[in-house]
Amino acid sequence: MATFTVSRSALIPVPASVIFPLVNDFHEWTHWSPWEAMDPNLSRSYSGPESGVGAKYAWTGNGKVGSGNMEIVGSDEPSRVQIRLEFVKPFKSVNPTLFSFVPEGGATRVTWAMTGENKTLMSKLFALFMNMDKMVGKDFEKGLASLGAEAAKRQG
Repeated sequence: MATFTVSRSALIPVPASVIFPLVNDFHEWTHWSPWEAMDPNLSRSYSGPESGVGAKYAWTGNGKVGSGNMEIVGSDEPSRVQIRLEFVKPFKSVNPTLFSFVPEGGATRVTWAMTGENKTLMSKLFALFMNMDKMVGKDFEKGLASLGAEAAKRQG
């Protein structure tokens, strides 16, 4: 398996204008990211603009969250946020990630998708025994549920 895609979507009963800023600003991820609770001692740093294109976030954590960085490389309010996700540990990889927000009635269909390639020998071996969709998909589902709950709180 040379390439993979992990994608999940959820219908969140809140307008995209409320959800979009929660994804477009990495400071807001502490309120909904599924990985935040996995390491209470997670080290974070932010650089670049507060939000939107050029905003950067780096983290270092325990074995469950690893270390890496993200940069927003595309931001089209309120329809999508594109992120360059780079893992340093446990495996080095770059995974383009896209959040899309599509109005559906009075709600918003939020889709979180990540793609990647198994280029190194280690990642190819890992792919033989681990299914990225099964491994990360549940985290995406949990994250979308938390994103929806946080957006509902913000809407009032």
